[in-house]
Amino acid sequence: RYRMRVYNDLFCRSLVLARSLDKHIWPIVRTSSNLVHITHVDSTVLRRDGMDSRFVAAFVAGGIAGACMSCTLLYRRDAEAAAAARNELGLAKTTSTSDRQVSTFTHMDDEIVREHFTRNIQFFGEKGQQRVARAFIVVIGLGGVGSHCAHMLLRSGVSRLRLVDFDQVSLSSLNRHAVATREDVGMSKAECLAAHFARIYPEACLDVCTAMYRKEAEEELLGGEPDFVIDCIDNIDTKVELLAACVRREIPVLACGGAGSKCDPTRIRIVDVAESVVDPLARAVRHRLKRDHGINGGIPVLLSTEKQRCDLVPVEAEDGKSLKDYQVLPNFRIRTIPVFGALPAIFGMAFAAHVVT
Repeated sequence: RYRMRVYNDLFCRSLVLARSLDKHIWPIVRTSSNLVHITHVDSTVLRRDGMDSRFVAAFVAGGIAGACMSCTLLYRRDAEAAAAARNELGLAKTTSTSDRQVSTFTHMDDEIVREHFTRNIQFFGEKGQQRVARAFIVVIGLGGVGSHCAHMLLRSGVSRLRLVDFDQVSLSSLNRHAVATREDVGMSKAECLAAHFARIYPEACLDVCTAMYRKEAEEELLGGEPDFVIDCIDNIDTKVELLAACVRREIPVLACGGAGSKCDPTRIRIVDVAESVVDPLARAVRHRLKRDHGINGGIPVLLSTEKQRCDLVPVEAEDGKSLKDYQVLPNFRIRTIPVFGALPAIFGMAFAAHVVT
């Protein structure tokens, strides 16, 4: 989408150049969205002395069109080669909305982008918003908490996000997801967010990874020197491995406690993992980090001190089946917990505010 806008801009400039050569015969040109429309052609367009400008325009526009097609074909070839290499290595399915250099990816000089984030600029100042725009954030787990966190990071002007989740949007997740609709049911959560984000902030660079975090994919999911990692995973094994990897790589990370079965927004806190006593998920993670990795603290955790109001939903196995037959993945949770959608949303907003500020 970004490349097409650049190509159309170049094409429009060629039309203006040709029109300036012979303004009496050139059609009135109007640009609307990404399309160029010829709204009127003067009857003198066939005059002999007006042919020069038409030839110039055709030559310039044809050259640009050829360059556009070449760039697109080369980009597609490289993307297919990279995808084939990833498949051979068994790595996560990853796509990106942009192939631009991250170091120059700020866009704050663009008038539309500047107006888009004018309230942020007023709040943070020019240099502050530039730092926000240059940030590279990885969000792992894109359910109720992660989707709201990534959504608000994008609206805050973070220009590079890596969105990681192996799961799909389900009907039961619509009560807490930030942007998903019924039309998105069955779609990858990462791709769903990317599709909606492209309409909110099309200049942003989104790395879309449809994968569960695991040791084998650590470099792919945590590589690139991210400024911050947001852990919104609700599986203990995966969560512990991710947090240990961030500590080992010295990447700032913020972990999430349990947001299910709670409803009091005044009980939300950010504490060190060593202080996570009330929240069952954070408490289990603290124990495993100490036992398996020798990590006693130093990881901030966002949690609620409110006690859970509901128990896990019971699951009864059918005749001849065990509860393990209902697992989505090995060693993955089976029973679900009732969720009031407002709390995961508040968790996500608190994550974004902490990271950006």
